[in-house]
Amino acid sequence: MGKLIRCITSEGAIMVSAVDSTDIVAKAEEIHKTSAVTTAALGRMLTAAAMMGNMLKGEKNTISLKIDGNGPAGAITVSADYHGNVRGYVQNPVVEIPLKQNGKLDVSAAVGTNGSLFVTKDLGLKEPYNAFIPIVSGEIAEDITSYYATSEQIPTVCALGVLVNPDLTVRKAGGYILQLLPFTEEEIIVKLEENLKNVRPLTALMDEGMDIEEIVKDVLKGFDVEVIYTEEVAYKCKCSREKVEATLKSINKEELAEMTADLPEVSVCCDFCNTTYSFSKKDIEKILKN
Repeated sequence: MGKLIRCITSEGAIMVSAVDSTDIVAKAEEIHKTSAVTTAALGRMLTAAAMMGNMLKGEKNTISLKIDGNGPAGAITVSADYHGNVRGYVQNPVVEIPLKQNGKLDVSAAVGTNGSLFVTKDLGLKEPYNAFIPIVSGEIAEDITSYYATSEQIPTVCALGVLVNPDLTVRKAGGYILQLLPFTEEEIIVKLEENLKNVRPLTALMDEGMDIEEIVKDVLKGFDVEVIYTEEVAYKCKCSREKVEATLKSINKEELAEMTADLPEVSVCCDFCNTTYSFSKKDIEKILKN
């Protein structure tokens, strides 16, 4: 299980969400058999979605993110619920590209920079909230920061990281989203900016053994930080045979009959968890009769 925390500074100026998403990203790699760079890209998106989902106020609210920069990885789609449980997939799971000059995985090159980040929030209203922004860097954290600045007008700092082992398993993954609350005093902003100049890479801190709460307090040195709550989060798919059957029932009966006429069975695979649901001829006939 992943660990997600929500924090606030004592003067009520800075709100922080942070998550250790190592188990979540490891599960995604296990399901999708991603290469190193796509594990990092998908992992960063899952990490961001977990925190953004947990920021929603309604228990039935959900959020979906999609980034498509026309890079070799293709589109990356993730979704999260109110608790921060997530699921996701990358269009092209296996991508091999050279490392950056500093030896790091080149997530931007895999994602691409010629496209958009799309955000959809289902808040229980008649229509979902939709927003999209041009991709800033394809590194994902900068793109999330830009989304909040552009679409929600909230000063935000986002850090995301995924450390992949040579055998392609996930060593560490996590992130934090730090936001200034309205009417924050200038001296607090200056103090925070000074802190951020000296912040070390998130995965380096995690790899040294620091947990997510310690990392938040390290980023906010000199601030009194209170943990409001802690929550366990996981990679969790919502698919089921019943939902797939409902989708088949929603198809025009004539079209469904034509589509399945020459097939011994119909198989539907979930993009998020790779579970396959099979329906026999009798199953399809039953659906057509109802």
